[in-house]
Amino acid sequence: MSRLFVKICGITSPEDAALAVDAGADALGFVFWPMSPRRVELARAAAIARQLPPFVLRVGVFVNAPRDEMARVADAVGLDVLQLHGDEPPEALVALPRRAIKAVRVGRRFASDEAKRYLGCTAGLLVDTRLTGDSSQPPGGTGVPFDWSLVTGLAAQVPFLVLAGGLTPHNVAEAVKVVRPQAVDVASGVETMPGKKDPGRVRAFVAAARAAESQEVAS
Repeated sequence: MSRLFVKICGITSPEDAALAVDAGADALGFVFWPMSPRRVELARAAAIARQLPPFVLRVGVFVNAPRDEMARVADAVGLDVLQLHGDEPPEALVALPRRAIKAVRVGRRFASDEAKRYLGCTAGLLVDTRLTGDSSQPPGGTGVPFDWSLVTGLAAQVPFLVLAGGLTPHNVAEAVKVVRPQAVDVASGVETMPGKKDPGRVRAFVAAARAAESQEVAS
């Protein structure tokens, strides 16, 4: 396995951004969905992004957002990647203003074809938790892991696979071992409350992910 990318999502303050970078995160996520408790205002996200080192990726999280809105936010913040968590069809990912990662929810009846229909129009896929029987589930940030065996082997079938959904410092190593993703994404698993990161948990998460990466390379 090559280098495992680590993304800390739901960044809302310069202090949490600096914490994540200092801990060794490769990417930070800014949520622009209006209904999210981790939503960050455009001007604030832009100010935080300007302070980041050049090799830390700036990822914008959107839910069924119009193309023009994503372009406007991407330019204002300096986003490198768009992460789409809504019901966007594959054709909505064509000719976007930045590279895009499409989130797909995984539940008991998950079929890989559901994810693979986005191949060819996205830079990668993110697999997240689908809560059973909850039609009003917010995109991402559930804090609940899904059955990782449902996506075993998917990483070898897609260009770039991001694993999310209930990851914590305690389970990320096992998750990486089972799924073998190219990246892991965490929000609630390193927080004291939505949008507020816990320094100890952030550092522990990145350390655990790096340890898992080393073990996979050794094997």
